[in-house]
Amino acid sequence: MSNRESCKADILQGTLDIMVLQTLATLGPVHGYAIAARLGQVSNGAIHLNMGTLYPGLMRLERRGLVRGKWGVTENNRKARFYAITAAGRRQLAAERADWERTASIMHSLLNEPQ
Repeated sequence: MSNRESCKADILQGTLDIMVLQTLATLGPVHGYAIAARLGQVSNGAIHLNMGTLYPGLMRLERRGLVRGKWGVTENNRKARFYAITAAGRRQLAAERADWERTASIMHSLLNEPQ
């Protein structure tokens, strides 16, 4: 794995929860493949989530009560688990969003300092 790929993986690991919660808040209940596709679409292809990364994250969020999974049938008539954000998930998303915006503001200030 190149240094650049390693950095991408580290960033993704630290932000996966907020990306999934935001996706569910935006789209409503969807299955894992739709979450991965949406993140790829919104990032213009920069994010390529494999299911081995996404599903453990979804299970972790479900254990924490931030998302709820329910079995259903896709538009292609396949059985899939659909995930929805819970009220606790919305509160967590709001808190993480505030933290993210504060961090982004600090980074913006630091990176735009005169040298």
